Amino acid sequence: MNEVVATANAWPLVSVSDVSDLIRGVTYSKEDAVAEPLDGYTPVLRATNIQDSRLVLDADLVFVPDNNVSAAQRLRAGDIVVATSSGSKHLVGKSGFVHSDWRGSFGAFCAALRPKPAIEPRFLAAFLQSPSYWKQVGKKALGVNINNLRRGDIESLSMPLPPIAEQIEIVAELEKQFSRLDEAVANLQRVKANLKRYKASVLKAAVEGRLVETEATLARREGRIYETGEQLLQRILGKRRATWAGKGKYKEPISPTTDELPELPEGWTWATMPQLGELNRGKSKHRPRDDQALYGGPYPFIQTGDVRRSGGSITEFTQTYSEFGLAQSRLWPPGTLCITIAANIAETGILKLKACFPDSVVGFIPHLGSPTVEYVECFIRTARDGLDRFASATAQKNINLEVLEAVAVPTPPLAEQVRIVAEVDRHLSIIREVEAEVDANLLRAQALRQATLSKAFAAT
Repeated sequence: MNEVVATANAWPLVSVSDVSDLIRGVTYSKEDAVAEPLDGYTPVLRATNIQDSRLVLDADLVFVPDNNVSAAQRLRAGDIVVATSSGSKHLVGKSGFVHSDWRGSFGAFCAALRPKPAIEPRFLAAFLQSPSYWKQVGKKALGVNINNLRRGDIESLSMPLPPIAEQIEIVAELEKQFSRLDEAVANLQRVKANLKRYKASVLKAAVEGRLVETEATLARREGRIYETGEQLLQRILGKRRATWAGKGKYKEPISPTTDELPELPEGWTWATMPQLGELNRGKSKHRPRDDQALYGGPYPFIQTGDVRRSGGSITEFTQTYSEFGLAQSRLWPPGTLCITIAANIAETGILKLKACFPDSVVGFIPHLGSPTVEYVECFIRTARDGLDRFASATAQKNINLEVLEAVAVPTPPLAEQVRIVAEVDRHLSIIREVEAEVDANLLRAQALRQATLSKAFAAT
């Protein structure tokens, strides 16, 4: 390929419109579209169907009546679908190659380039992945809405056009190099998937009593007594009753319903979070007319995105609260477990600083110190899928506090919780190291791909 690239400066520059026709996407009303295939309906791709320079043809489709789709809009082998508009900036400009005729089409947020005889379709598809293409797309987006590419933006893109025989030779070399690269990337992606499954299995083993020796087993071997999970729970509840200083008569926290729950390891018990500690939502923002009175000031204000990005320890925040905001909210202490109940359900993070948060986040403060809060976080991670099923079917998913209050937490003795948390941390630390190495290699593979494409289209 190097000899071919060496002559690139002699190739003429042409516009994309010289070598292809641009086909507009299908327009349809929401009322006409369905989510499942039906006779007389055509599958339609969306911008999200373009992933890693390929088209996902078997998922996330919408189906529209056949009469909405013209003959020209039906995809043919050699077509290239380009995302021209999306709510996600990173999708705009991405493209996928159609390897064989497909009876489907593409929506109005996409366009298709149909190559003319003067160009090898795969050569045009490779150009649409190159740094030269992305550089031009970036320039055209300056000063306009970066979430859109207009027809003229695409048609006016400039690219080198070698003779057809050289195009085929370049494509063959690119495919040979990328085949090896794709195999390496696929292996790395499999490693990532296996790490994700391993992480889930570690957490599941932790809350099922299979990750470390149980306190019951250790105590029996060492010939000593120990405080069981049930005794721990009763000690917590007794202390709460004895120190109750709230308004009105003391009310026992809700107990779990255990009829259909599995048998626990020896020395464990079932408990709810209200039994183990305080569980409360943050305060609503109560927006005043002048937001300056609410935001800005010395108090960190933790939002759901801060919890999601925390990696388990909340040390950073994107917003602060004023004295006015604090007066209508609450400053939660370090060691509070934050659990999101809106948008992304049951994301977790432990506060490492004093902070306020809104009512889309629930705070849990254990009665007997941080080992319990770290163990409860491990459990919530394993319960995310189950909690997500309680989310209401609205534009933004959310669950009520009552859902969390009723969740049964498998509770081991306190000493066993400490060992479980330490062993989970050890496993997750190893997983994070391997994940970092995998991610670094994926970035290297992407850089190598772009460097190869850059050489292939060096004339632009």
